Amino acid sequence: MKLTLRVWRQKNADADGAMSTYEVDGISPDMSFLEMLDTLNEELTLEGEDPVAFDHDCREGICGACSLVINGDAHGPERTTTCQLHMRSFKDGDTIDVEPWRAAAFPVVKDLVVDRTAFDRIIQAGGYVSVPTGSAPEAHATPVPKPDADLAFEHAECIGCGACVAACPNGAAMLFTSAKINHLNVLPQGAPERETRVLDMVAQMDDEGFGGCTLAGECATACPKGIPLFSITAMNKEWLRATAKGTGR
Repeated sequence: MKLTLRVWRQKNADADGAMSTYEVDGISPDMSFLEMLDTLNEELTLEGEDPVAFDHDCREGICGACSLVINGDAHGPERTTTCQLHMRSFKDGDTIDVEPWRAAAFPVVKDLVVDRTAFDRIIQAGGYVSVPTGSAPEAHATPVPKPDADLAFEHAECIGCGACVAACPNGAAMLFTSAKINHLNVLPQGAPERETRVLDMVAQMDDEGFGGCTLAGECATACPKGIPLFSITAMNKEWLRATAKGTGR
């Protein structure tokens, strides 16, 4: 396959960025999108040019590091992570636009790399459970109804990639935050911080500068792990419940 790539290049956070055009040839349909970018970078390196910076780690669709907007879609045309997107999703001769996540709370570091530590701070605000010191409790000591366990697992699948933010017209982080809140709040182990968790994590989300949610639904459509839109509704209910109880931060 021969492709034309229009890639966002930005030297650093303070520099102005622009799209640069590159031609790549000999791309196999079985390559992943990141392998295709590796091929481009090998050519750029041989030509003495600066390779394109992009985030990646496991390349198995688990870590959420790969974060690219491809032809206007978070992670590209398939509902998967960028590292699991294969070049057979494109045609020979295609022109492909590759850009970083676009959100005020995700500033560009270089080229296609953005700073997503805002997510880390949201989790630090309350995405944990209290555990006593000493030996670990017996795994089956606290029974969990299967519907609750299934719901917790469904929300725990969130890999924090940020596709929900990138796809949202408002740059909201409601789906990510709701997933991190709900997967703990439905379990008995998460009960001690149930009220403070939702209040603190939502407050931190707002402090990070993410946009407001208008339930456009693009977040759930773009989520590679299928976090459902009703997760946001569940979080709102938790927030109203905590507010009604008068729990302070």
